[in-house]
Amino acid sequence: METLDFIVIGLFALALIGIIIWVLKQKQDNSGDYFLGGRDATWIAIGASIFASNIGSEHLIGLAGTGASSGMAMAHWEIQGWMILILGWVFVPFYSRSMVLTMPEFLEKRYNSQSRTILSLISLVSYVLTKVAVTVYAGGLVFQQVFGIQEIWGIDFFWIAAIGLVLLTAVYTIFGGMRSVLYTSVLQTPILLLGSLIILILGLKEVGGWDQVLAYCSAKPVNEYGDTMVNLIRSNGDSKFSWLGALIGSSIIGFWYWCTDQFIVQRVLSGKNEQEARRGAIFGAYLKLLPVFLFLIPGMIAFALHQHYLAHGTEGFLPLLENGVHNADAAFPVLVAKLLPAGVKGLVVCGILAALMSSLASLFNSSAMLFTIDFYKKFKPETSEKHLVVVG
Repeated sequence: METLDFIVIGLFALALIGIIIWVLKQKQDNSGDYFLGGRDATWIAIGASIFASNIGSEHLIGLAGTGASSGMAMAHWEIQGWMILILGWVFVPFYSRSMVLTMPEFLEKRYNSQSRTILSLISLVSYVLTKVAVTVYAGGLVFQQVFGIQEIWGIDFFWIAAIGLVLLTAVYTIFGGMRSVLYTSVLQTPILLLGSLIILILGLKEVGGWDQVLAYCSAKPVNEYGDTMVNLIRSNGDSKFSWLGALIGSSIIGFWYWCTDQFIVQRVLSGKNEQEARRGAIFGAYLKLLPVFLFLIPGMIAFALHQHYLAHGTEGFLPLLENGVHNADAAFPVLVAKLLPAGVKGLVVCGILAALMSSLASLFNSSAMLFTIDFYKKFKPETSEKHLVVVG
């Protein structure tokens, strides 16, 4: 990282602070204002927030890492993003007309109070143990690789980066509520897309083009049925990505995630009307087409570069694990660290920071909303709206 990179990161931070200051000046008198941004979000903010909330560590680390280890098959999970259209055209009318704040609250109206409590509890526990934990871990890992710092003042830089990410995100989420999540996403999404696109282009240039990527990846078998890293549809006997299992499994999980998970649905609930919510879902669905190209294929490029370097008798592109196998999970941060020039590296670091912060901010806001509305307000129904904001 050079001086120009830190200047770019500083400009990004100033823009973020400006948005947060503007958000803090907006009224947040009740729980609807705080958790749903006053229900006046436009389709651009909704779509950008859906995408930015979704893009987290599982893409920066997981999707790129899977691309570097097993190739194209993981794209099945990204392709299911078309289900955001089902959210917009089928579910939004039900949710908006019922005037609910949370998905568990919708279940209570549809079934009973027990179903509401069960879903709230499951959602809160799973958010903390899976989404938050993995995002924080990946954040620390990414910044340790990108900055190339192992320790500061005798403290592992991983912990400094991870804890700093949590505190930084928590500050603007706590004070800004859903508005801060929505409108910082409008800044963060284009930076994330631009940074990832630059990595894709420079990676292809370094390896010698897409044909070279295909050549190296098609030479790598992934199972005993003749499939290679370039196969999206794999034999049904494949232990990890059988085509039938991938199709059915990703459809079921995709349906739950895009249409019923509070983490995603909360964005469309914040729309100023049904039309804006639907348009936001369409915009989010378009954006969701991009991760295969911006994260998975760069992982395949990192693998191709690794093989290319080894074939020419030099040290491999990716770091090695203790067992001598290349560390696929380091694919995206290593691409950033080794390929990007000064200034551009700072922009991509901003994109990474944006992805992790927007995902974390959405998790914090959704978790706070579930606790406040489905537990605190349920057991203390006489609580004033201002007090609910404080609790949130």
